Amino acid sequence: MTILITGAAGKLGSTLLQQLQDQQQVIGTDLPELDISDFAATRAFIAQHQPSVVIHVAAWTDVDGCARDPQRAIRINGFGAQNVAIAAAAIGAAIVYISSNEVFDGTQRRPYYEYDRCQPINPYGYSKWVGEQAVAQVNPRHYIVRTAWLFAHGGRNFIQAILGAAQANKPLKIVIDEIANPTYTDDLATALVALIATGRYGTYHLVNEGAVSRYEFGRYALERAGFGALPIERITRTEWQRPSTPPIYAGLANLAAASVGITLRPWQAAVDAFLQREGYLK
Repeated sequence: MTILITGAAGKLGSTLLQQLQDQQQVIGTDLPELDISDFAATRAFIAQHQPSVVIHVAAWTDVDGCARDPQRAIRINGFGAQNVAIAAAAIGAAIVYISSNEVFDGTQRRPYYEYDRCQPINPYGYSKWVGEQAVAQVNPRHYIVRTAWLFAHGGRNFIQAILGAAQANKPLKIVIDEIANPTYTDDLATALVALIATGRYGTYHLVNEGAVSRYEFGRYALERAGFGALPIERITRTEWQRPSTPPIYAGLANLAAASVGITLRPWQAAVDAFLQREGYLK
């Protein structure tokens, strides 16, 4: 089986490449080689490589950038996904579309299930919801996978940002009223590989187990890295001004994947594994 990964230069895409390269024939692509917003180029590229599965990771994930330019967000995250889905369907390939917990409005107080109503409240979430619909409409062999609050090795993410601030003895402010599932890219990549192997198409939530606030997430990482005594100013999301409006409660429940034996460990264990590899765990 040949697997094509879009967005292969990103953190999740590169992790998937590493996990799959010893098991499958895998092809990774990203800008400038492939621009998913160019339908003709996308169709030609996928037809040339003839994958059995396309894992569509490529996206514009700058949530605040999407708020500033909503049409660009839809063009990349929505119609770009449609381009990839049509091209995959044309050669009989399945598609895995990586979506987001931000397709939900965050108004309920229990984790969202896979078939709860989507009602995004910001342009990023809306663009991912457009992508979900486009993929489902044009390619019946689809896996729509929602995830949340990814943290990965390399680059800069929430954990690395707060640990960097702690090491520099900078004051920390962390939001207390945003809740979701911290998710380790290594665990997500493993779950995606397992999901593809099932051949069970549909909509899935793949996140590390447990929904917590940004504050709880940050506090745990700081404590496990030896910065437990560091003071943190607790703030509300209205005090953290930004162009985008994230959902207040966007925790996800994994019901569908769990029914076929695919679960991710608790987020605390995932954070420990991340910190251990980064050399931070005390």
